[in-house]
Amino acid sequence: MNPEAQLEYLIDGVDTVLPEAELLERLRLGRPLRAKLGVDPTAPDVTLGWAVVFERLRRFQECGHTAVLIIGDFTAQVGDPSGKSETRRRIAADEVGAYVSDVVDTIKELLLPENLEIRHNSEWLGHMDMHAVLDLTSQFTVSRIMDREDFTNRWEAHEPISMIEFMYPLLQAMDSVAVQSDIELGGSDQLFNNLVGRDLQERKGQAGQMVMTVPLLVGTDGVKKMSQSLGNYISVKDTPEEMFGKTMSIPDELMGQWFSLAAYRPAAEVRAILEGLRDGSRHPGETKRELARSIVARYWSEGAAAEAESAFDRLFRQHAAPEDIAEFPLPADDPAWLPGLLNEAGLVASNGEGRRMLKQKAVRVDGNQVTEESLDRGDLVGAVLQVGKRRFIRLVG
Repeated sequence: MNPEAQLEYLIDGVDTVLPEAELLERLRLGRPLRAKLGVDPTAPDVTLGWAVVFERLRRFQECGHTAVLIIGDFTAQVGDPSGKSETRRRIAADEVGAYVSDVVDTIKELLLPENLEIRHNSEWLGHMDMHAVLDLTSQFTVSRIMDREDFTNRWEAHEPISMIEFMYPLLQAMDSVAVQSDIELGGSDQLFNNLVGRDLQERKGQAGQMVMTVPLLVGTDGVKKMSQSLGNYISVKDTPEEMFGKTMSIPDELMGQWFSLAAYRPAAEVRAILEGLRDGSRHPGETKRELARSIVARYWSEGAAAEAESAFDRLFRQHAAPEDIAEFPLPADDPAWLPGLLNEAGLVASNGEGRRMLKQKAVRVDGNQVTEESLDRGDLVGAVLQVGKRRFIRLVG
């Protein structure tokens, strides 16, 4: 693929490329570029929203460039303040380590094994002494860091900003210096952080990295960006039925963005889909089914997508429970603690999510809504435990 064709493929659907002319110049050098993506594991799952940037990194691999994946096992303990209106809770090293174990193998499945370099930023950040930290802070002024819009907003609102939050962009910038990246990828909320990396590279005598950002995928609620903490997400590890059903639940107005960012349709094709929805030549319901099939097929298979659609129709058109409900052995504890049971059965991602589902009245036992955290074991033996509209398990014991 020649440099011009590479550029067209790499920037299709992106938010920002800075500076775009420089990207073409470096592609014309004929050497593999080092495309960096840093991720902070602060939750146990990989969502469709997170997968957007991995798809972009994979495109660089497909063009023969090196994907440099930075696992932020150190920066995750600091907490990225991007888009936050308050100081974030710090995460302990052992908690981050557990999240790293949860997500790294999944991320690797989304990328090519060739041209892949995986680094942990604790390699360099975890060994900086005070002299190195002071040297790093001397590279930037407070006014430069305050150029960040969310910091400015919090300052004007008299909201606290901790010194460690000021440090986060500098630490992320050190990653770019350590791996000598040519270009850094990220969501649109990472633009400031990535530009700080370009500045620091130039101050350290390196060629400043280019910056490429992609839009943030709006979650299934249709309001906020997809987030595990908000529960408005689809995991790339969700079952085909879960993936299909959750996609069908999104507001119609999100379909254009989801075709682009979750199904990865080319921009011209997305424009044609939206035009068809506007002029009535496309039916919204059938178009959303096409979207759901496309997403399921991407992470599973065409056959799995067809089966998921059939299961969706049985559940929502025929109001029938799934034909094959998996069985789960009911623990011996009496009474049974439902948040833990939901988690162990794989119906939720954590005990905390189990509590939230109960409070949101999204849990049913044999079709009857329950909100209590504990139930007598005898009431659960042989029962169908359900979370939301698409997650079922039969309890045996």
